[in-house]
Amino acid sequence: MIHFDRVGVSYDGSTSPVLRDVTLRVAEGELCLVIGHTGSGKSTLLGAINGLVPHFTGGTLTGRVVVDGRDTAEFKPRELADVVGVVGQDPLAGFVTDTVEEELAYTMEQLAIAPAAMRARLEETLDLLGIADLRHQALRTLSGGQQQRVAIGSALTAHPRILVLDEPTSALDPTSAEDVLAAITRLVHDLGVTVVLAEHRLERVVPYADRVVYVTGNGTVAEGKPGDILAQAEVRPPVVELGKLAGWAPLPLSVRDARRLAPPLRQRLPATPPVPCRTASTDLTDPPAMTAQGVVVRYGQLVAVRAVSLTLRAGECTALMGRNGSGKSSLLWALQGTGSRAAGTVSVGPAEADPAKLSPARARRLVGLVPQTPADLLYLDTVEAELAQADKDVSEHPVAAGPASTSPARGILDRMAPGIPGDAHPRDLSAGQQLALVLAIQLTAAPAAILLDEPTRGLDYRAKASLIGVLDRLAARGHAVVVASHDVEFVTRACDRVVVMAEGEIVSDGPASAVLTASPTFAPQVAKILAPLPYLTEAQVAAGLDRAAGS
Repeated sequence: MIHFDRVGVSYDGSTSPVLRDVTLRVAEGELCLVIGHTGSGKSTLLGAINGLVPHFTGGTLTGRVVVDGRDTAEFKPRELADVVGVVGQDPLAGFVTDTVEEELAYTMEQLAIAPAAMRARLEETLDLLGIADLRHQALRTLSGGQQQRVAIGSALTAHPRILVLDEPTSALDPTSAEDVLAAITRLVHDLGVTVVLAEHRLERVVPYADRVVYVTGNGTVAEGKPGDILAQAEVRPPVVELGKLAGWAPLPLSVRDARRLAPPLRQRLPATPPVPCRTASTDLTDPPAMTAQGVVVRYGQLVAVRAVSLTLRAGECTALMGRNGSGKSSLLWALQGTGSRAAGTVSVGPAEADPAKLSPARARRLVGLVPQTPADLLYLDTVEAELAQADKDVSEHPVAAGPASTSPARGILDRMAPGIPGDAHPRDLSAGQQLALVLAIQLTAAPAAILLDEPTRGLDYRAKASLIGVLDRLAARGHAVVVASHDVEFVTRACDRVVVMAEGEIVSDGPASAVLTASPTFAPQVAKILAPLPYLTEAQVAAGLDRAAGS
């Protein structure tokens, strides 16, 4: 169905090709998972499947890419639209209409599908992705996860034989992600659709994959069965890391497989982990860094946040979790000051200032926010210019970047996503690299409270570990950090406290270890595998095994 024959891709001004001598085949009805570090070339590989690379992106493609018998060098992307459906990293950027129903119909209109068939496919897609209740809503009013499902639905209405998905679950809560992956699996198993999917949240997708393509970062790829590739890849989900730690062979790819192997490991481990998962730097006797009382956010008749009260303390990293549309982003914007706030008060710092009543420059020193679409904050022509402007804006209160760095913003960026050229245009970066750049810009200001909305979208495990290090240093220096996220594994390692929202209200608030294990929805993979033992991470397991070996 898809054949890459000695394919290479290089872009003007680049010192080395993004892809070189790539040869692989993806069979009909196969779910192929593409993995690799942030910026390794995964999006380029996906773009070559429907001719976006090089017809739209520019650059030079060597070798041949043949899709369902069509050479992409001879067929432009629009001439492959009936065969290949594509969903990009940023769904909002791909929308061309105003409402959900119109967006789902648009692709079929372009393909001149008969009205009766269009209506049937529309209803089928709404039900398949669980978005029937959104059909008349404006696209810009949807949460990021809802927009992602609409984008997938828009591609599915054309009934393509090949579906290409770039980070399809990155903005989805665990339950919604499972629903989308179940729908994709049905397409593969029941209809024979070929799916090529790039994803950093491997713990979600690996159990469904028939084949894994590992983009190594030096232009080459390795492909094969999931277990074989993940055993050698530098990016691995927690279940595989735990399997390597325990010496299991073959390596398990799902919680179910690992649970079958876990009883002997549970017997070896101490009943209590020797080291805690997280240790907060907060002092409960200190005044709070931010206090919100009775915050209400309305959009017309819709109440997105219902009288929420929240206290954030210096040195504490708090996760804000909940299903898509529960009000997390609306609450963050209300706390930051520029978002809608129908009622309630917000006070920050010893002066108890309300950021909504201050100038943008002063408010930024109190509260910093990184939105779900970080590229909205990028407006200069080069990465270096963005970083220099960030340093200039906050030169009085920079975040320490390390003794070797002359630019605090550059130091933060290099820890999260090293190697981004200073002369690169911010809009040419991958989604993960854009996110890292905006994080560096916002964190340079070192505000008292730092709010991040889905900061791990587009980041691989290595970049997430670097981000955790940055957040830990900020918390240690006395900043309050809030992370709205669906990434359970990241929250387990990064956050001391978890606040869960539902229908605009806080329904749970407590230590991360307690909240994350109280519900299977939010439990990390290690906790699911080793329950009832209270282990959450592979690091705790390694410490437990060391203690057992020394006793």
